[in-house]
Amino acid sequence: MQSKASDVDGYLAEVPEARRAAATRLRELCRTELTGFTEVMAYGMPCYERDGVGEIAFANQKQYISFYLLRTDVRAAFAERLAGHDMGKGCLRFRKPELIDFDLVRDLLRATAVPEGGLVR
Repeated sequence: MQSKASDVDGYLAEVPEARRAAATRLRELCRTELTGFTEVMAYGMPCYERDGVGEIAFANQKQYISFYLLRTDVRAAFAERLAGHDMGKGCLRFRKPELIDFDLVRDLLRATAVPEGGLVR
């Protein structure tokens, strides 16, 4: 569900109370781990860009919270850890906020912070 919010604070204010803490935690992790990235709203959701290219995003959907992992090299490097999760082509879907694996998210963000081509598998 796309938001019309102009910034991430406005976006988070629209997230239902039952999911707001989880969405806020995702934002905190992104801001902590993605140094040098710019936080923007893109396609109606918070997005984290490096040099104008979106690499991470998250969104509150009707049935779940989506965490978009846009770099294929990071997805490939974490294939084993991602295997047991509900995944789309480029996103993790968390149907219950209390089941979000924030340790996995943090590790994915740390890997994303490494410039493309610098990941060690």
